[in-house]
Amino acid sequence: MPTKNSTSAADFSLVLILFFTSRLLLLLAFPPENLIYYGDYQHYFNLAAMTGSGFYPFIHYWYEFPPIFPYLNIAVYMLAGQQLKNYILLLAFVLLLAECGNLYLLYRLALTLFDRTRALTTAWIYTALFTPIFFWLGNFDALTTFFILLALYSLIKNRRLLLIAALGLGTMVKFLPVVLLAAVWRRWGLKTAIICGTATLLICLLIFGPFAFANPTMTLASLQAQAGKSSYQTVWAIIDGNLTTGNFGPLADHFDPAKATRPINNPARIPTWLTLIPFGLLGLFIFTRPAGSNPDQDSIVFTTLTFIIFFLWSQGWSPQWQMVLVPLILLNFPTRSGVLTALMLSLVSFIEYPLLFMRTGDTGGAISGSQLPIFAVLIAIRTLILVGLLLLGSKPSATLTWSRTVPPSRWVTITPISPRSGILPSDTWGPEIA
Repeated sequence: MPTKNSTSAADFSLVLILFFTSRLLLLLAFPPENLIYYGDYQHYFNLAAMTGSGFYPFIHYWYEFPPIFPYLNIAVYMLAGQQLKNYILLLAFVLLLAECGNLYLLYRLALTLFDRTRALTTAWIYTALFTPIFFWLGNFDALTTFFILLALYSLIKNRRLLLIAALGLGTMVKFLPVVLLAAVWRRWGLKTAIICGTATLLICLLIFGPFAFANPTMTLASLQAQAGKSSYQTVWAIIDGNLTTGNFGPLADHFDPAKATRPINNPARIPTWLTLIPFGLLGLFIFTRPAGSNPDQDSIVFTTLTFIIFFLWSQGWSPQWQMVLVPLILLNFPTRSGVLTALMLSLVSFIEYPLLFMRTGDTGGAISGSQLPIFAVLIAIRTLILVGLLLLGSKPSATLTWSRTVPPSRWVTITPISPRSGILPSDTWGPEIA
């Protein structure tokens, strides 16, 4: 007779198979060039093609992201025979493997919070959402999300070496995963956070070191590029009068290290260090609140709040950050309202890009005229959604007591908790009943 665990594994296997095959068939059924029309694959291909002229990132030109993806990208380009169609399929397949990892980690994280039924439901919801599909074929943030979820899972399961590896490698894909060190500090204390941070830094130095030795100027320019970027697609960008996306200049600019730190658009009217003060204090306030009775739940909630604070503070908004937000929203608000919130965030972002920005060809990619009020409203709505998630996530009001024996039709009980029990989502932890 099959056990409960084996049945659970079999049920998730079906979700994973459908997740993988549906996306693989999408790659096979449609022309590759059509699938990447709104994404950055063509840009990645052009960067990799520069190796044909003997130019490599961090050695001959600066690159705005850490080394792992640029050189993975070059490897994919070589394996694809330097042909665009083959390259698209191969890169998409590699990132699909990362997305399968994201689904698995999301399921495992959900299983630490909920019963098997809710964990499977969370996996099904992620499988059905369009946003992960769009950004899987648009950029490499599936890889960033993989290391963030892996680090969070390692934190919850107390697997420190795996956590360090996930943080180190993830930070060398994009710098975003380093934000998780705050969650490490909250759960394991300052001493362990310093150890993990030092080990993460060591991994980063081992990866960046050879490039710094080969060309310290280009390596330094690469590290400074993101910090020197103009504001874009945020409230800060509206204040600064910057009405474009966050793209850097043409590829030719990457050969000039001075242009890595030279903003393309208007400088910030409110200095970044000044905006850091209120958001830093907000983060400190949440950090110092007592942890809840469930440390796993507390770690997930705190991680979510930390990322939201970072996104609100950041001078720019990248739509692909939804790849990180969507799994965290599903873990914190596994209800109808949580799913609808994720959908609303996606809807607003897709109206902004590609719908609005794809109509800026006559203005050099800048929002203007009748588009400006729409653009401002979309940014305001998105900001309010993030603020709402922040308020709900930090409100210690109630959580649902789950029963592993009561059938789903009767999951309705809400049990109040003590205000001292920490930062817990106020949304219902279960199916909503009209």
